[in-house]
Amino acid sequence: MKRPQSACSLRSTCPYCGVGCGVLLAVDDQGALEVRGDPDHPANFGRLCSKGSALSETVSLDDRLLTPRVHGQDTDWDSALDLVATTFKDTIAKHGPDSVAFYVSGQLLTEDYYVANKLMKGFIGSANIDTNSRLCMASTVAGHKRAFGTDTVPGTYEDLDEADVIVLTGSNLAWCHPVLYQRILATRKARPDQKLVVIDPRRTASCDLADLHLPLALGSDVALFNGLLAEIEKRGLIDAEFAKYVSGLDAALVSARADDLAATGLSDDVLAEFFDLWCGTKKVVTIFSQGVNQSSSGTDKVNAITNCHLATGRIGKPGMGPFSVTGQPNAMGGREVGGLANMLACHLDLENADHRNAVKDFWSAPVMPEVAGLKAVEMFKAVGEGKIKALWIIHTNPAVSMPDADKVRDAIAGCDFVVVSDITVATDTARLAHVLLPATGWGEKDGTVTNSDRMMSRQRAVLPAPGLARPDWHQLAEVGRRMGFNAAFEYETPAEIFREYAALSGIAGGFGRDFDISGLADLSNTAYADLAPTRWPVSSGKKGGRFFADGGFFTPDGKGRMLPVAWKPPVAKTEKRYPFRLNTGRIRDQWHTMTRTARSPRLSAHLAEPFVEIHPEDASAQGIGPTALVLLKTPNGRAIVRAMITDRTPKGEVFVPMHWTGENAPSGRIDALVPSVTDPISGQPESKGAVVSVTPFAAKWYGFAISQMPIKPKYDYWALAKTYAGYRVELAGMTVPEDWIEEARTLFGLPDADVQTMLDPAKGTARVAFHVNGALVAALFVSRTPVAVMRDYLAALPGQEVPGVLAGKSPANQPDPGPVLCSCFNVGINTILAAIETRGLMSVEAIGAALDAGTNCGSCRPEISALIAKAQTKEAAE
Repeated sequence: MKRPQSACSLRSTCPYCGVGCGVLLAVDDQGALEVRGDPDHPANFGRLCSKGSALSETVSLDDRLLTPRVHGQDTDWDSALDLVATTFKDTIAKHGPDSVAFYVSGQLLTEDYYVANKLMKGFIGSANIDTNSRLCMASTVAGHKRAFGTDTVPGTYEDLDEADVIVLTGSNLAWCHPVLYQRILATRKARPDQKLVVIDPRRTASCDLADLHLPLALGSDVALFNGLLAEIEKRGLIDAEFAKYVSGLDAALVSARADDLAATGLSDDVLAEFFDLWCGTKKVVTIFSQGVNQSSSGTDKVNAITNCHLATGRIGKPGMGPFSVTGQPNAMGGREVGGLANMLACHLDLENADHRNAVKDFWSAPVMPEVAGLKAVEMFKAVGEGKIKALWIIHTNPAVSMPDADKVRDAIAGCDFVVVSDITVATDTARLAHVLLPATGWGEKDGTVTNSDRMMSRQRAVLPAPGLARPDWHQLAEVGRRMGFNAAFEYETPAEIFREYAALSGIAGGFGRDFDISGLADLSNTAYADLAPTRWPVSSGKKGGRFFADGGFFTPDGKGRMLPVAWKPPVAKTEKRYPFRLNTGRIRDQWHTMTRTARSPRLSAHLAEPFVEIHPEDASAQGIGPTALVLLKTPNGRAIVRAMITDRTPKGEVFVPMHWTGENAPSGRIDALVPSVTDPISGQPESKGAVVSVTPFAAKWYGFAISQMPIKPKYDYWALAKTYAGYRVELAGMTVPEDWIEEARTLFGLPDADVQTMLDPAKGTARVAFHVNGALVAALFVSRTPVAVMRDYLAALPGQEVPGVLAGKSPANQPDPGPVLCSCFNVGINTILAAIETRGLMSVEAIGAALDAGTNCGSCRPEISALIAKAQTKEAAE
């Protein structure tokens, strides 16, 4: 379904990570979207990562939810909204305000987030609104509040240009925030003396150009930074002048001295090199992300880092400070509007009576909750126990992304009343809803987002809203009005919401809080439409810039706090049944649960199915060979994924991405394996510390299929990925079908298509292809072992006349590019290898000049470098 032509040539913001890249959008005369990096946006200066570069492939209307649905039947907006409002009102009347909840998302724009928070806290009267940012940034919020008094990011992206040492801890920046990583590499090229340190149990892509890699034991960050703090004291580097702005120094030092560096598993030489770099360099920025946050001691990890910067006064000055990089496009905006269950808007405190009353008066709200609501894990536990009876989920997929995901899925399925606002029905969560509300998506929405360094940018609509889709703020305001709160929700534009929000922030500023954008409270509609990227605060007292260079913290006594913290191992203990530690995370070209990125053939080509990284020695000990399927089990669940044998992951640990869902790889729903253990302070789940068994999955047959149309198999293992010609799917099962031709017809839904076969029952192989009017529409390749065919070649064939398809390989005169390595320019591994071997291109720069690979976002450069190194090793051996 093609979109009609719409407005074009405007500035907007990318909808992926917290870098907040600016994009230039245009719609051509065929209705196709064109996306380029905005060279004038201060977050990216024109750079885009592979995901941002492929945005135009993600806005098709396939699977779009275009009309409200109630109990699976299309309906009109009035009927759907009346049902939502009436059910929430009746539930509250019968069971109280805490019997309902909202679960929202960093995909929301700030204006959407603000209305949701206002409706739940100010008018329903419950704090039961939480966000999927709880799963990624809550420990940072809690750590910031403990250290600074508010959730303040002290520095800016410019500090990455100014720093002499950059430390990445718990952050694979090269894959998860590629534009920031490329910014660092550009600085290092201009200033070769700048050093890069990566602290990570795995050897990730971020290590490729690092000066030092610390492969610390999983979860031991507190021990490492306590060791650093003790070393800072030992070398006499405590900043006595800055210490007058800080409390808790002595207690923090006592705790730091008591911790045991042996917990890190690092050698004395590596520790000494790290301490020398950090202590011997004044301009240090410590960047941290999910590897720090997603832990049962995540808040302590954050404070272990901030302790080192506070002790040395290395904060709030050019090139210095702790720097949290956020995972979602508006995780910061959600934190600012009070989207977490324990916060109020504008960084005000829910449990502070003065703050609460001020917000209540500003909103003319009838009631305000006095205690924090249920955080995400607690919320879905309450849903499962029947305490939450009406639940509204907006732009997120908790049936996949929450820890203990099977229980969460079952809890949602058993809830009395579930509303889901989203762009599609094709998610594990949306399929459980009683009411589905069609929302506008990126490219159709209008509002603001805030990135990791406090830069507010506009998302602007370049595409028309499809069908009956409506903005999220509009849906929420309509329900608010229908619940009887007319005056409070009479919004007609997002600009009105933004002005109200900015005015409320002035009250927060009056309380001495950091978040104050009251200087924007009088923006006209035109000025809002034209708003350029702006870093908060924006007030009469302060504009943009850094915080805390000269103290000025937001604690009651105005001092920054150092906290006594101590290393604690992950809660789950390895044992004979579960001898490995499970680390989860993201990959380069996919995003969250793939609702958007799975639409892009380009992004689906790099890593097309769920996998587990396992060390070669562990794989050998477990009897796991290359390309084998692997069964993962924890006390919470099980998964089947493909083995990726690599020494990037240390012995005793395995790494599995978290993106796959019931829509594209049901056995790869990895958060079903993660227990609902949380940090007691932040409520953030420990997503990187589960214990797991790893054994071969001995399937009776394996398959690979291609199809013009999407398919949904019913086998023990399958993983579907979109291609430019249709779809590709990996298959495996424990039961061998009796008739592979009939099985293939059923799989593809092709009862009458012409069939071509190559069957060998004795060897257990079968190859079946279907043609319509001479053109290939689908093919299935089956074997008793993982199928050996040219997958990337085959995936491009549907729709063509290919009589020799059952050979499973390209003709001799047609080279196979191999699996895509550079997603930005669709360059395959074999193409790069041929350039290395036949043209002697022995540098990443030479490959880039010849093939473009690695010249855009740069996140494939480590893989190109590895291919070159392997070729050089082979050449030396010969």
